Order: sequence, then C-alpha cells, then structure tokens
Amino acid sequence: MQTEKATFAGGCFWCMTPPFEKLDGVSSVVSGYIGGTGPNPTYEDYAQKGYIEAVQISFDPTKVSYQQLLRVFWMQINPADSGGQFADRGPQYRSAIFFHDEKQKQLAENSKTDLAKSGRFSQPIATEILPLTAFYPAEEYHQDYYKKNLLNYESYRLGSGRDQFLKKIWGDAAKRQDPPSSLVEQKKPSRDDLKQRLTPLQFKITQEKGTEPAFNNEYWNNERPGIYVDIVSGEPLFSSLDKYASGTGWPSFTRPLEPGNIVERKDRSLFAARIEVRSKMGDSHLGHVFNDGPPPTGLRYCMNSSALRFIPKEDLEKEGYGQYVPLFKNKN
Repeated sequence: MQTEKATFAGGCFWCMTPPFEKLDGVSSVVSGYIGGTGPNPTYEDYAQKGYIEAVQISFDPTKVSYQQLLRVFWMQINPADSGGQFADRGPQYRSAIFFHDEKQKQLAENSKTDLAKSGRFSQPIATEILPLTAFYPAEEYHQDYYKKNLLNYESYRLGSGRDQFLKKIWGDAAKRQDPPSSLVEQKKPSRDDLKQRLTPLQFKITQEKGTEPAFNNEYWNNERPGIYVDIVSGEPLFSSLDKYASGTGWPSFTRPLEPGNIVERKDRSLFAARIEVRSKMGDSHLGHVFNDGPPPTGLRYCMNSSALRFIPKEDLEKEGYGQYVPLFKNKN
C-alpha cells in the first residue's frame, strides 16, 4: 500500500478524527499539536507554546486523493472564523492546512480559491495554508476520543454548535462520509435534457450501458497530457498519467484520478460476471474494470471514449480544473 500524509487543523481534534477515519483508503488519523515552539507540548501547555490542535492522516492515494481529503476538511469547519472554531475560542483552535510538499500546497491553495468562489461564505476564507512543521501526537486518551468516551464526545459536539453550523451550510451532505466531487453541489440533468445535450452514441453509452466500437473511438490512442471528465457531469475521472496502451482499442487506465468519483457495480448482463464502472455524481455508465492491467495496480479501467471529455493540460485552468495543473508540471 502506498502511504502519504495530510495534516489539517480544524478546531477540536476530537471532532476532526471521525470524518477521515471512515474514508476508504485512510489507514490512521492521529490527534496532535503543530505550529508552535519548544519540544514536546502537552495538553496543559500547548496553547502557551503557540501550538494548534490538528490531525495527521495517513492515506493510500490510489484509494483516496488529497483533493478528496481537502473537501472533507472544508466540510468540517467554519473557514471564515479566524478566532477559533465554534465554541472553542483562541488561536490554538484556528483552522489551517499544513502542506507536506509543493504539490499539496498548490492543491490546497486551489481548493481554498474554489471554496471562496462557491459563495457559501459571505466572509473571506480565513483558513491558513502553512508549511509542515514538527507534529507531536497528543496524549493517548485524546486518540479516538469519540470511540473511548462516546457520551462525553456526543455531548461536547452537540454543545459546540459544530453540527448545527455544518448542516446550515452544507445540508444533508454534512452527514455523508463520502466526499463530494465538487464544493458546489450539482444535479444530474433530466433524461430529456441529456437527449438534447448528448449525441445519440453518448446517450446510448452513458444512459443505456452501450459500448462503442474498439479502435473506432475518440480517445483510444490519445497521448496528449490532460485529464478525462464525465461527459454528463464534468466530474474528474482519469488522468493521462495513468493511461496506457492496452491493445484493446478503448482508452485504458491503471487507476482513477479521483477514486471517490468512481462507483463499481456487479454486471451480469453477459455470460461472465464483470464489474461495471459508473461516475458517482453523473451516474453515467463509463465502462468496466478488469484485473489484467499493469503495475502498480494490476487493474485495467476500460472506458468508452463517448462517456468522457478530454481536457488538455493547457486548458485545465480556464476550464475550472486548475487544481490539477501541478500534476503536469514538467510533463510533456
């Protein structure tokens, strides 16, 4: 399993642990202190030393992306509050993203910009984006506090006003553990609208589980750098960095760009059982996934070109996918 780390501060670290632990691909969430001076802070002195309560997440990027973690992070906090979070006041409870490398920094900044543009908050986004500094795990009794002291945790969380605020801003999405593909909610167009928007072949494939001819489709041999999005919803699905020549005549990928945007279902429409691949938000039929792909995943996501729209790297910013620009830095 590949492992990367993400570090977020969102007020009380008790409340920041559960949303991330429930994500597929997250192996651990550690509560701790970061951003201060002096070694070995404790719960008794971390605020005086300038530390912030935070969580450090270990995750498998082939299952959950850093962008998804960012979206979950934003949906747990009030990013317009510079004086703390909810009932907890003071700089030790302020929100911040601590980036581990330049790629995370760029993705965090793009995500923050997208949130500001979404119009959900009338005040400026106050969440800081800071370089990673020494992270000190908190005392053992703080780890997974919501599991060890459920009644106390639920009482504290209810009294803090966090859930009430998040429901007001995000509605029912605040309760879901799966991160949305966008900070701006979108709805799938009606069937009649799709018939007007899509070509007959696009409609047949995405809405009626059709299959286009091998070697006679738009992207099977496309080698340009960029990303592939759902033709219906625009949600990001695959990257050219994971595309390979499978010899099948359809565009094939070793893994999704955004695993959370992919839904897999058993498909028994032919004689052999297969795994259908659909987009989460658009609910479009995309193709199938097989276990005969190359390393590192051993998977072959065999997609229909007509279910996808390709966005070249030079158009990512103007098309609204600027968060993916860093992926193609120094790539031809």
